[in-house]
Amino acid sequence: MRSIKSLYVLGAAHVIGALGLSSTPIYTLSTDSHFAFVLEEYLALSNAGGASTGEVLRAASQIVPGDFESWYSEFKFLADALHTKATSIDSKRFPVSAREAYFRASSYYRAADFYLHGNQSDPRINTLWNSALADFDAATSLLPIPPIRKNLTANGFTIPIIYFPAQPQASANGHHGRQPSVKTPTVIVGTGYDGNQEALYHTVGRSILERGWNYVSYEGPGQPTVRRQQNAGFIDNWWDVVSPIVDYIETRDDVDTKKIALAGLSFGGILAPRAASREHRLSAVLAIDGLMNLQKTINLGDQLTAIFKSGNKTVFDKVMTSVMNNSSMPTNLRWGIAQGTWAFNTTSPFEWYTGLGKVTAEADTLANVTSPVLVAEGEHDTIAPGQAVSMYETLGDLATYNLFRTELGAGEHCQLGAEAQLAQVSLDWLLDTWDKVQIPKNTTGGTY
Repeated sequence: MRSIKSLYVLGAAHVIGALGLSSTPIYTLSTDSHFAFVLEEYLALSNAGGASTGEVLRAASQIVPGDFESWYSEFKFLADALHTKATSIDSKRFPVSAREAYFRASSYYRAADFYLHGNQSDPRINTLWNSALADFDAATSLLPIPPIRKNLTANGFTIPIIYFPAQPQASANGHHGRQPSVKTPTVIVGTGYDGNQEALYHTVGRSILERGWNYVSYEGPGQPTVRRQQNAGFIDNWWDVVSPIVDYIETRDDVDTKKIALAGLSFGGILAPRAASREHRLSAVLAIDGLMNLQKTINLGDQLTAIFKSGNKTVFDKVMTSVMNNSSMPTNLRWGIAQGTWAFNTTSPFEWYTGLGKVTAEADTLANVTSPVLVAEGEHDTIAPGQAVSMYETLGDLATYNLFRTELGAGEHCQLGAEAQLAQVSLDWLLDTWDKVQIPKNTTGGTY
């Protein structure tokens, strides 16, 4: 048998493309491909007030490629500076200025945390998150109608949600003064493998509110707040996360219960259809981007695959942990293992990889989905090539497919940086679905 060092080099060569993104047609902000992708993610938050381009570009210029502590230091500096600025503003006199500064501080605290999960006992994982949540709540308290945070009871865990009632200045017909008691369509949005519900406000939440709808974000086991506060890793029965949210929404007098949709971004492109296979009160589902099985996209190479299939947990864990802790290995590989084990609440890569293979949205699951599904795909999304089309074909007449074009800047994973295009396509489709408009099948790329 080859040495452990040889094995992990072999494994790295196969896993690189699956756990992160490869070269990109988007202008890159780092020579480290994974840093470049995540910097793009935070830069994109600028489109809806979650960051500022100059602030992110300055941080990018100072971060040392592949250096996790450098990443932490630059974003922690930004977060602290914006937090100090926010607290110095008279929020009663200048609520918009204070709100914007708090939103950006929250985003940068979340960014500072991003590469810390290889050491699960690092106290910064919790302290940064507490700061991020506090600043986000300070920002949302200054909205015209502040959202409601609730913890919903589920089967062995609680689900943190943020309920944003339709904002008075965002009614669909452009008029102001909308009353919260009006029964309104509602969109539930969940994130994925490493995302958080606070960022979703800037990614899609504001676009939903601008259309005069209620917007609800949530996190389940494995996702940031639940993982931190409840030590709960990802579960395969995702309907147990979504159904209590629908239960709660149906009790509200401002919800049109016939128009409740569920959207899932990134790994949420598996989680949302999976939940919809058991939760049939949903009127529509959005898989952005469509995923069926993330484990299948990770090519470990023949030897590591054989070790995994043999059930040799000790050797598999030793190889993968060695890769994760080796700073000479590619960032996307190191981060992928670290984030996976952390999100599945284990220190064992074997247990992570096993668990990942159970959270799927393949044919047996999709057969039980009863609501219309929009399956989106970025033309350059390299995480799971072909799976969005497979999901579309498997769902048959229930599905509509839209390919977002690279040449228009929308080809990245979850349309990063082109959120306006994502909102136009997905939310227009949703309104058509609710209005029961016959939507033509789309296999040629659609609007974008």
